[in-house]
Amino acid sequence: MAKDARINDALQTLLDGNKRFAAMKQAHPNQDRARRDEVSAGQKPFAVIVGCSDSRIPPEILFDQGIGDLFIIRLAGNIVDDIALGSIEYAVDHLGTPLVVVLGHSKCGAVTATAQGGEAHGHIGAIANAILPALENVKGQSGDLVDNAIRENAKLVTTAIASSKPILEKMVKDGKIAVIPLYYDIDTGLVEKL
Repeated sequence: MAKDARINDALQTLLDGNKRFAAMKQAHPNQDRARRDEVSAGQKPFAVIVGCSDSRIPPEILFDQGIGDLFIIRLAGNIVDDIALGSIEYAVDHLGTPLVVVLGHSKCGAVTATAQGGEAHGHIGAIANAILPALENVKGQSGDLVDNAIRENAKLVTTAIASSKPILEKMVKDGKIAVIPLYYDIDTGLVEKL
């Protein structure tokens, strides 16, 4: 099946909004009383953002979007578990959201801590265990180990989402949704495709 045209539109809207944010020329769309009243009847977000819990990475701000535009799932290291996958399924299957973005970012504390090793206390170990495959995949590559692992982690999470059965894998194959990795640079404010 042909890819849903809304996917490209959604991605372009995100990238355009990010350019405005990085240039400090935000439009602050859909942030008024009329929008609040409009979405009180229901939501139709155009993109799902699977992002890190890092306080420096607020998706609505760095993509210059407003109320009801984005469906956000945030876990340290932008990892996914069954609950996160269920949230994504809800957005794409019930709300009709065509684009899922996995947003890795520079200076990710979860990836940095995992790379440094040591004991991860409590439930933090579950986060480190989810990130370890990315570190293993990039060992020996040229460049910065942590930054390489951040990028690889976003790609691995993208693959995990796109291959999640029964709902997400089928929707990807049918061209109803796309799942893509992006990388946000905290210093420049810019997002790039991976």
